[in-house]
Amino acid sequence: MQLSATRTVHRPAGEVFAFVADSANNPKWQKGMKLCVWTSLPPISVGSTYEQQAQFLGRTVVTSFRVEEYDEGRAITIASTSGSFPITVRRSVEPIDEATSQVTAAIHGDPGGFFRIAQPLVGRLAQRSVNADYDRLVDILERPSG
Repeated sequence: MQLSATRTVHRPAGEVFAFVADSANNPKWQKGMKLCVWTSLPPISVGSTYEQQAQFLGRTVVTSFRVEEYDEGRAITIASTSGSFPITVRRSVEPIDEATSQVTAAIHGDPGGFFRIAQPLVGRLAQRSVNADYDRLVDILERPSG
């Protein structure tokens, strides 16, 4: 299963990257995300790890992740190391100008167990969820401070 999303954000690329690279922010903008906790010490780099707990299709999904790529200010790739839904997510941020950037997500997953049986439905629901999450990300990042 392959999913993607690209959005324009009216915020500097460095701010956008800092927000999307820190998994502790995921529950703020990803609807089904309940908890994300770094299990390695800062700073974020290749090899850093975290665990997340999410709700998807009425099921709790607990997954551990490892940072596979970290290009400061530009891209981060994470891959699951445990869980029932193997997944790799690459988020990249490109500056458009000083105050605007483009964030892109490329998600590759291999549903297992219950999710494999329902793969066509899961794929459509997951893409809809990703689109809504990235819309929410833009809304959060473009809110005036204060």
